[in-house]
Amino acid sequence: MKIVGFETANGARLGIVEGDNVIDLQAVDPSLPADLGAVLRAYNGDLTPLADIAKKAPASAKRPLAGLKFTLPVTKPGKIICLGLNYLDHVKEGPQKDNIPKFQSIFFRMLSSLTPHLTPLMRPKKSIQLDYEGELVVIIGKRGKHLTLENACDIVAGYAVGNEGSVREYQRHTTQWGMGKNFDLTGSVGPWMVTADELPRGAKGLKIQTRLNGNVMQSANTDMFMFPVAESLVYLSEGMTLEPGDILFTGTPSGVGHARKPEPVWMKAGDVAEVEIEGIGILRNPIEDEK
Repeated sequence: MKIVGFETANGARLGIVEGDNVIDLQAVDPSLPADLGAVLRAYNGDLTPLADIAKKAPASAKRPLAGLKFTLPVTKPGKIICLGLNYLDHVKEGPQKDNIPKFQSIFFRMLSSLTPHLTPLMRPKKSIQLDYEGELVVIIGKRGKHLTLENACDIVAGYAVGNEGSVREYQRHTTQWGMGKNFDLTGSVGPWMVTADELPRGAKGLKIQTRLNGNVMQSANTDMFMFPVAESLVYLSEGMTLEPGDILFTGTPSGVGHARKPEPVWMKAGDVAEVEIEGIGILRNPIEDEK
């Protein structure tokens, strides 16, 4: 299933994408929570009830996908965890090129730093160095602690597309990346969540591509992860309990703007950034300057 969050005149909704249409699940069952994280918590990661609701949907519960006002796939994630330096070719194009990581580089984002599909990314007043980072996003469906390689992917509800936009100037101010990763509305997640059963286990072997104004800037495959999804979840769960609705950005491949030669390429007002992941979809955001 493709599960999408969207806004209507009557408030937030969850839907299931079917072709060019969306089934409005709240139109069938008004008691259903409008946040995917809340649904995952209520059903312990089991999304069968959503499929059952969709089967009961009358024609009046369907609306066109075109013109939908998207929300984040999980509107209120408990944790937004980010994995840096997960593609060797990206490590080699950056300041850590002589320090190949032995462990996952973990940092966190705030909800205020993210925006949905088709909503603008904001280039901040204080820096022109807004960089794109196309990434696979993992959405947690079940509670997990002390996971193993064998069971780690069992807690995954599904996957989405991410643009983990970074303000490089502020990211480089110190060895801690948090400031440069948390400017308001500089990253995005969407357009929906594809349930884990629709994709290879651990989302292995998926093509990922980032385009800026139609030009291919990043092109890779999730098989190139140094720390695959299962390994990352095992590592995280050694210290923190993963909860339904948590999300994990899994790192970006080479080709980012700061490493471009002869000059860096930064996202600017009027640009359009797209990240496409095989089997999931295309996340598209125009760029605007902060007012």
